[in-house]
Amino acid sequence: MRDLLSGPEPDPAADAGHQDAPPRVGFFTDTSVCIGCKACEVACKEWNAVPEDGTLSLTGMSYDNTGGLGASTWRHVAFIEQTTRVEPAAPPAPEGRALLPLADAGGPQAPASGSADGEGVRWLMSSDVCKHCTHAACLDVCPTGALVRTEFGTVVVQEDICNGCGYCVPACPYGVIEQRPEDGRVFKCTLCYDRLGAGQEPACAKACPTQSIQFGPLDELRERAARRVDHLHEAGVPEARLYGEDPEDGVGGAGAFFLLLDDPEVYGLPPDPQVTTKDLGRMWAHAAGAGLALLAGTAASFALSSLRTPWKAGK
Repeated sequence: MRDLLSGPEPDPAADAGHQDAPPRVGFFTDTSVCIGCKACEVACKEWNAVPEDGTLSLTGMSYDNTGGLGASTWRHVAFIEQTTRVEPAAPPAPEGRALLPLADAGGPQAPASGSADGEGVRWLMSSDVCKHCTHAACLDVCPTGALVRTEFGTVVVQEDICNGCGYCVPACPYGVIEQRPEDGRVFKCTLCYDRLGAGQEPACAKACPTQSIQFGPLDELRERAARRVDHLHEAGVPEARLYGEDPEDGVGGAGAFFLLLDDPEVYGLPPDPQVTTKDLGRMWAHAAGAGLALLAGTAASFALSSLRTPWKAGK
């Protein structure tokens, strides 16, 4: 077991001590087909008995009623409203019928509803979740072993072992993990560990009607996602890009990655996440060196003090 803190890690489950572990599994979320139905949120709460935490009321700022991931919101469907520029509509034909040119004819396209001034609106929707990082800082800093790496390569919280210290909360580069105010313990997505053990897919992926949330072996999902991006580029969507799939990134690749249609910041995601414990070994080495230097200095000062003090017989 190498116990790496950063860099490429081909088999995190084996390095966590799991022998003959199955292939690593995860999520691929294709936001280009998300319709914002929130079926994933409901399925997650129902299957995992996640308590209601005020999510039945709208925020008043958006159709997004959950606001973000938290201890009692393990799936969060984000709604991002954007204003886009569109070309003016074509003039009506002499017969009074609207002129609708073919998409590949290069003619003017009809504007979005309510966009007489040349502006339209588009929705970006995305179901966010814990990333189940290859290098999980939350796991690295946990003093009780409440956070563990499973044989599937996922990261779960053992709620009966968590002591509520909260060290994992600031360690997460995505701001996913959170403490419940009732007792201070942390909770997050388990990727439905109990369902995985029974050979079933997670509840959120099972409930998704558009297959925006896809579950399976991580290597297969990465290949499928790359083909999907190529298809969108060919279809005239050059802004499509993958987020979190690269094993060379700051967290060693995420176990839950996304196809985005805009910059990560637009979706509330960090553009370049870094595992916060990557320098932990070096930090401890420096701290140990400083401690040894302090002890050596203290011992030397006592030795010099004793040499300068004259010895008197009988004392």
